[in-house]
Amino acid sequence: MERANLLQLQNGSDVRGIALTGIEGENVNLTPDVVRIIAASYALWMARKSNKPIGELILGVGHDSRLSAGSLKNGVIDGLLLAGCQVMDCGLCSTPSMFMGIVFKETHFDGSIMITASHLPFNRNGLKFFNQNGGLNSTDIKEILLEAEKLTLPQKSNNRQANKLNLIDFYSRFLRDKIKQGVNSEDYDHPLKGLKIVVDAGNGSGGFFVEQVLKPLGADTAGSQFLNPDGSFPNHIPNPENETAMEAIRKATLDNKADLGIIFDTDVDRAAVVFANGEEVNRNRLIGLIAAILSKYHPHTTIVTDSVTSDHLTEFIEKTLAMKHHRFKRGYKNVINEAIRLNQEGIETHAAIETSGHCAFKENYFQDDGAYLVVKVLIEAAICQNQGKSIETLIEDLKEPKESKEFRMRITAEDFKAYGANVLKSFEEYAAKQPGFYPVANNYEGVRVSFRDEKVTGWMLLRMSLHDPLMPLNIETDTKGGVKVILECLMLFLGKQKQLDITSLI
Repeated sequence: MERANLLQLQNGSDVRGIALTGIEGENVNLTPDVVRIIAASYALWMARKSNKPIGELILGVGHDSRLSAGSLKNGVIDGLLLAGCQVMDCGLCSTPSMFMGIVFKETHFDGSIMITASHLPFNRNGLKFFNQNGGLNSTDIKEILLEAEKLTLPQKSNNRQANKLNLIDFYSRFLRDKIKQGVNSEDYDHPLKGLKIVVDAGNGSGGFFVEQVLKPLGADTAGSQFLNPDGSFPNHIPNPENETAMEAIRKATLDNKADLGIIFDTDVDRAAVVFANGEEVNRNRLIGLIAAILSKYHPHTTIVTDSVTSDHLTEFIEKTLAMKHHRFKRGYKNVINEAIRLNQEGIETHAAIETSGHCAFKENYFQDDGAYLVVKVLIEAAICQNQGKSIETLIEDLKEPKESKEFRMRITAEDFKAYGANVLKSFEEYAAKQPGFYPVANNYEGVRVSFRDEKVTGWMLLRMSLHDPLMPLNIETDTKGGVKVILECLMLFLGKQKQLDITSLI
């Protein structure tokens, strides 16, 4: 396969492509043959990095509920076997469980591959790669793809086969044990007894959480929905950021008079919750809830978030909870790597969390794990119940903006990265001179500006998309109609950017 075609499959620290026909204009570029050569290249890369004979390598393979999972899994396993390593076929799994297969003593993989494309449409799929340090970084993925281009595989693998392993059983036991230990209730084996919890798995791979985690711990899960894996996603997109998805779990929580609602994305590396009163706890509220929970056990610690979190969240973390808020770049690997870096520099940091629902804890190897996030919430919900309190009170002091909006503007310049960088530099200069604009210091992504005039207070963030020729613009205000006011001020600048399509603003 040509280098350009292989490199086009890289999406940050993942491989992603079109695996099925069915959407006009989208041609298949991720096939069993393609993943076969990429998987073999990964196996060789792992042998070299671990300084281990390839015949001694044990690599796990798992997948979510996507329709293309079976054919791609066959391609991945074939590539690994052709490269000469030992393979464990873990079947339907969550992404976090595939990393934990490296951690668990019973399984002890050297590395693993998860076949998933998160919440993307049914025709997409992809690969995530792990080693003992966690998920591979973008530089690792590029190296693997470049080596795949030069690789020639034998035609047969000497009839070797993968071994079957029900990894989700080990993972579920791990989660159950965490909840038991965290609640430490009088009925130790049933710490969730008396709690009604509904789960929406969005027909992804998170349905196991009901049968293998919640029910054995005593929870009433009646009303849980969309637990069966179905890669056509017939009910809603499995995405905690999606309004339709969040409304589905909110309705289920209220209709069933549940104490808590839980929603996972397709591969269970993201999650959100709903309180008994129907309050959706995602984005800033989810970060606030996790910070409040951690503040009990790690007072004054640092929380790393992505760049689009609100000023109110900062106020809640730093003033109400007396913790530190470190706002960084978007991208789950960015916030995780920043949290790891801060710890290495002696700055105690116990969580890295994006508004998308990716959340990684120091105590859990800094792996973004939606199920582990939910475990932390469940422990606190059970403790609150035992104390006659409500978990909702943990974030009752977190203020909400009156308006919040994200606009996405396409860059039409051929060298979109250079053009975007120039726009940001010009905007920084413009904002420094504009009345009511107050540039925010120590910003790691784009240009963030506070806004204040006689009637409106709020903030704006202009930044580059991580991978696409787009400039997202986030605006948040405490005043009804404030987004329009700030946008009108911005149009004086944005209207002059000739290769920036601002039709989404009009």
